[in-house]
Amino acid sequence: MSTIRIGTRGSALALAQTQAVANRIAAAAGTEVELVVITTHGDTSKEPLSGLGGTGVFASALRESLLNGDCDAIVHSFKDLPTALYPGLVVGATPRRADARDVLCARDGLTLETLPEGARVGTGSPRRVAQLLNARPDLHVVDIRGNVDTRLGRVAAGDLDAVVLAAAGLSRLGLLSAVEGEYLELSDWPTAPGQGSLAIEVREGRLDRPLGTALAAINHATSQATTTAERLVLARLEAGCAAPIGAMAAIDDGLLFLTATVYSPDGARSIVSSHAATPDSHSVTHLVEAAQDVSERVARDLIQGGAADFAPMKVTS
Repeated sequence: MSTIRIGTRGSALALAQTQAVANRIAAAAGTEVELVVITTHGDTSKEPLSGLGGTGVFASALRESLLNGDCDAIVHSFKDLPTALYPGLVVGATPRRADARDVLCARDGLTLETLPEGARVGTGSPRRVAQLLNARPDLHVVDIRGNVDTRLGRVAAGDLDAVVLAAAGLSRLGLLSAVEGEYLELSDWPTAPGQGSLAIEVREGRLDRPLGTALAAINHATSQATTTAERLVLARLEAGCAAPIGAMAAIDDGLLFLTATVYSPDGARSIVSSHAATPDSHSVTHLVEAAQDVSERVARDLIQGGAADFAPMKVTS
């Protein structure tokens, strides 16, 4: 393999995060890396994200290009990747996770608490809609699409009072220093399962040595375990981006902790479950086993607590 080809969406954020991964792969593999830009249905459609078929709207075209041999690996934002296995593909690596928090980017330095009554806050995420209304039922939440600059521009122009964005995306675009936002802490405002993490997907089977070596070098076991735990809750509830679910996993003092919250779409109801598991070691295998254990218990609590009665989801046995 003389050149490793990495598929990516063409948005500024996708290109920024894929280029960062490409640089690390090139350094670890000792070979050239080329970006292959792929247009997805999610990029061209103007429909609300919640009406585009849920998770996978940005992933399908990338995956087909990978299967067709147009590239050797593809980079996803993990929160946009469906939890169901895709025949012929596997996640080859999860790099170190970035900040998983959301940021409220408001005019005049306002915060979630100090926004005026009836303030217009933009987001395309049903989870964020539910959380905003849960915290401030008086807010007018506006469904929005567009890249990060477009969303921030609507605040600057006065069309919106605030938008909610991912800290990881702002950081990867180099915009954190230019945005005086309010970081929403995960303990009160859990974010999408896998938010802040990237997934590098490859074809199933034996990898060429340079790519396989590079992926092993950049995989981050803790990030893989916490992301796995959060996404397994999503999988057990058969919930995608149309379901208002937040999750937060962390490893501390030898334990893997997982908390997940399911909201009703209007934010009026919610249910929380928290559990911990003890990995036998910090190996990838044992960390993932602990993630499977703790996610099963959290999902069972949510199901038994009636989450499916007020949130759009299915459940699996």
